[in-house]
Amino acid sequence: MSKATDNNIPSQDAGRVGAAKDDVPVPTVPAEHDTASVMKSAGSSTLRAEQHAEYPPKVDGQPQANGVIKPSRPGLPRFTTSKENVLAQFFIGSIDQGTTSTRFIIFDGTGQPVASHQHEFKQHYPQSGWHEHDPKELIASVEVCVKKAVATFQAMGHDIEDIKAVGLTNQRETTCVWNVETGEPLYNTIAWPDTRTKGLVRDLKQKEKDMGLDLTYLTGLPLSTYPSSVKLVWLLQHVPAVKEAYEAGKLAFGTVDAWLLYNLNGKNRDYFVTDSTNASRTMFTNLHTVKYDDKLLDFFGLDKTKLHLPRIVPSSDADAYGKIVSGPLTGMKIAGCLGDQSAALVGQQGFTPGSAKNTYGTGCFLLYNVGEEPVISSHGLLATIAYDFGRHRKPVYALEGSIAVAGSGVKFMMNNMGFITHSHKISELAATVEDNGGCVFVTAFSGLFAPYWIDDAKGTIFGITQHTQRGHIARATLEAVCFQTKAILDAMEKDSGHKLHQLAVDGGMSNSNLCMQTQANIIGIPVDRPAMRETTALGAAIAAGFAVDIWKEFDELKAINQKDRTIFTPDIGPEESAKMFRKWSRAVEMCRGWLDPEESADDF
Repeated sequence: MSKATDNNIPSQDAGRVGAAKDDVPVPTVPAEHDTASVMKSAGSSTLRAEQHAEYPPKVDGQPQANGVIKPSRPGLPRFTTSKENVLAQFFIGSIDQGTTSTRFIIFDGTGQPVASHQHEFKQHYPQSGWHEHDPKELIASVEVCVKKAVATFQAMGHDIEDIKAVGLTNQRETTCVWNVETGEPLYNTIAWPDTRTKGLVRDLKQKEKDMGLDLTYLTGLPLSTYPSSVKLVWLLQHVPAVKEAYEAGKLAFGTVDAWLLYNLNGKNRDYFVTDSTNASRTMFTNLHTVKYDDKLLDFFGLDKTKLHLPRIVPSSDADAYGKIVSGPLTGMKIAGCLGDQSAALVGQQGFTPGSAKNTYGTGCFLLYNVGEEPVISSHGLLATIAYDFGRHRKPVYALEGSIAVAGSGVKFMMNNMGFITHSHKISELAATVEDNGGCVFVTAFSGLFAPYWIDDAKGTIFGITQHTQRGHIARATLEAVCFQTKAILDAMEKDSGHKLHQLAVDGGMSNSNLCMQTQANIIGIPVDRPAMRETTALGAAIAAGFAVDIWKEFDELKAINQKDRTIFTPDIGPEESAKMFRKWSRAVEMCRGWLDPEESADDF
C-alpha cells in the first residue's frame, strides 16, 4: 500500500468531494480560498455580507478592474507535452452545489484547480426526518462562490476571457417548486435524504402492486422516499400554495440543476432545462427513452397540462444551458450539467463499461458503468443515466448503490453526540482503539438505502458493553459505510456478472487513511484514491469542456488527475473480512421492523 500521511476527513462539506487537508496541495490558491478550509460562518446573514463585499477586489489597495493596476499574467507552466502547455492556458469554471455547501472551482485545461471558493449554507430540519433548504439561499451561495473565486483568479493575474465555459453539478433528487410566471419559490426545497414521505411511499407501493406495474423497469428506481416524484406529490397534498399554483397551471417543478439554471439565466424560461442524469432521478422519466413518460405521470396523479417540467437535454451542450446574466461572469456560457454522482464518475474518467467509483459524502454513492444499455437490477440497486454527452454519442448507463448516511454519520458524532470537535477528528478518535470492540453501528437515520431498502429501520448500535469506549463507536461509524459498500459491490457482481478488481474513491471520508484501509479490508480489493479529490466539480468541468471543444474524445483525458494516487490494499485475510461482514448482516436484520404502523402513525 502506498503510504499516505493524513487521516483527516475535512469538515467543510461532508456531502461532497473534498480535498484532504495536507495531501492535496494547490499552491496557487491562497489559504483563505482553499476548498479544504472550513467556513465557520454559514447562513443567510453571512451570505448577505459576502454578496455585498467589494467587487472587484483590491490588491495592495489598488482596484483590479478596468485596467487601473493589474498583476502580470502568470508564466506558462512547464509540462511534458506541448498539448499540456496549450491546455494550461484555458480555464473552465465549475459550480458544485452540494447538500451542505456550494463551491465554485476554476480548473485549467489539464484538470488542475487554480482558484476556488466555498460557502456552507443553513440546513433546515423542521421536524424529525424532514430536511429542507432555502432555495433563494442556494442561488445566493452560488453567486457568492463565483464572485470570490473569480476575484482570486484575477488577483493571480488571469483574465476572465480565458474561462471558456462553466459547468454545473448538483445534489440530486432534491425537489424545488416555484411559480412559473413570477419565478418565486412556493416552498423550501425538500432535500434528497428527507423521509417525510414514508406513509405515501407505502400507499404508492400498494398502488403499483394493484395496477400490475413495474416502475423499477421503467425508471430504474424502486419506490422509496429517495426520488423527487414522491416529494412533489407530498407538496401537492400538504402545501396549499403548491396545490393552488398547480390547479392554475403555474407550477414549475425541477431538481436543483433546473432551479439554478433558470435563475442564472435571469429566469428566462427558454432555459428551463434539466440534464439527462438529473431527469433520471425523478421517476417521471422513462430510462429507456430518456423522455417524460405519460404512464409514470399518470401513476403519480399528475396532469402535464397543469405542471411545468424542465426540458431534458444532454449533459454536455454548448447552447442548451444559456449564459450567466449577472456578476463577474456575465455573458459566460454554461455548457455542461451533471448530477453530482454522475459528475464524480466522469471526473474519475469512468468511461469504459466495468469501471466504478465510490463517493463518500453526506451519503455514499457507488456507480458502475454498464455501457449504452440500462441494466435493471434484481438485487436492490438503482439503474441510472451515468452521463449523456450528446452529439453522436448515446447516453451511458450505470448501476448505482446509494447509502443514505456516510459523512452525515460523522457529523452526527460531532454535532449530536459531542464525540469530536471537528469532522476530521473522527479518524484520530477511531485510531485510539485497535478494533470496534464488538460494536456495530447501523446508521439507518433515514432507513437503509441500497441494497436493502428498509424504510422502517432506525439507527441502532449493537454490542455495547462496559468495555465500550468512544473510539469503538467512532470506528463502528466509519465501518458502517464500508460494510454497506461491500453489500453494494456484492449486488453489482450478481447483476453484472463481473467482479470489480479495484475501486476508485473520492469524497470527504476518503481523506481518512483509516477508513480507506478498512474499506480495502472489507471488500478484499484495492482502493484507489486520487491526490486531487475535487472529482465531482472536475466532472462538470469536463462536460462543459467537451461542449466547447477543449476536448473532443475521452482518450484526451487519460492523463488528467492520475498523478500521486494512493492505493490501499487489503491487509487482513478473506476469512476475517467475511466474519466481520456476517456480524454486520446480522445487525441489519435485527434493526429491520423497528417501527410498526401502530406505534409510528405520526412517523409515517
